[in-house]
Amino acid sequence: MDNRVIVYVDDAAYARQMLAPLFARDASAQTQWVLVACAPRMTHRISKWVSHRARENWRIKWADKLFAQILPWLQVPASRVTTVLAKGPLNELTDQLQPAGGPTAQVVDARRPKADQPEDPPPPEGRWSPLPGTLGSVLTGIGALWLLGLD
Repeated sequence: MDNRVIVYVDDAAYARQMLAPLFARDASAQTQWVLVACAPRMTHRISKWVSHRARENWRIKWADKLFAQILPWLQVPASRVTTVLAKGPLNELTDQLQPAGGPTAQVVDARRPKADQPEDPPPPEGRWSPLPGTLGSVLTGIGALWLLGLD
């Protein structure tokens, strides 16, 4: 029985990390791989400087470079790999790529997260102490004690 795996990728190095356990597990299975390149989004304002045709050509070249980095690493016959460039919402594309009348394909999102945010918030920025006025209070107290000690 052939399995189908749909993999969304946007960075070859990150995809290798995410997919290594999956490839090791399915190495002997007859799996049909569908690699979907998700090109970086361009702002709508770019149309002032670049034509639609030029943007589409850039997306195609970008996807070709991505596939050139990923395909040698897959080490599966070319007949078992299909490459697709995403051009619309991924939900609709997933529905189109699902086999008709067969088992549901496994979908793997191996795209790099958009924002790598630290789990803990950074400590507050302060020169001497996180409490405002603490250093000034301490110096004033020391100065007052010093004056009292001179009397």
